[in-house]
Amino acid sequence: MIQLHHLNNSRSQRLLWALEELELPYEIVRYDRDPETMFAPDSLKTIHPLGKAPILVDGEFTLAESGAIIEYLLQRYGEQFLPEKTGKAYQEYLYWMHYAEGSLMPYLLLKLVFEKVKESPMPFFVKPIAKIIANKATDSFIGPNIETHLAFINTHLSKNTWFAGEQLTGADFQMSFPLEACVARGVADHRHPHIIEYVKRFQARPAYQQALEKGGEYDYA
Repeated sequence: MIQLHHLNNSRSQRLLWALEELELPYEIVRYDRDPETMFAPDSLKTIHPLGKAPILVDGEFTLAESGAIIEYLLQRYGEQFLPEKTGKAYQEYLYWMHYAEGSLMPYLLLKLVFEKVKESPMPFFVKPIAKIIANKATDSFIGPNIETHLAFINTHLSKNTWFAGEQLTGADFQMSFPLEACVARGVADHRHPHIIEYVKRFQARPAYQQALEKGGEYDYA
């Protein structure tokens, strides 16, 4: 049976959704973040050297990286979520599968890091300088880039039900995590109505709801 090594509040939530849509039997192996550092526990390193979730074990195969796991699952078990390779939908599928982590997530992670910098304990005489640097980076570089990306995504979703057109595909599983994080944190707001509608659309799916029930704590739904 497939095993999904699942960390709370992580990218592995989109794998739970994918597995539920595929209607595959699977077992969840749960891990909790360290309450102080918010890091994954070291026990994950016994499954994969990097110790990051999600990790999928399917017989002799152990896979990390959510995009690679999604592609593996669809090619082996779920061709209904793969567009025909000869059409435009397949090109869209490929693009958004790689865009999620390659283009969008780096800016979201930078925003998170600089927010942590402002909140971190430090000597009182250093804190004002750290805040100035963090605010400058956010206001002049990170924020404008995030807005450019969200406007781009919002425009695409204004013309498409799903990321590859009218068919739900693996690209939607992959894009779900960064977009629901943006909506939950208010990064995507009234300026991005099609993103908000899209997140509501996939979160209302029965398979997504089942994934939430099985996965446990998840702050972005």
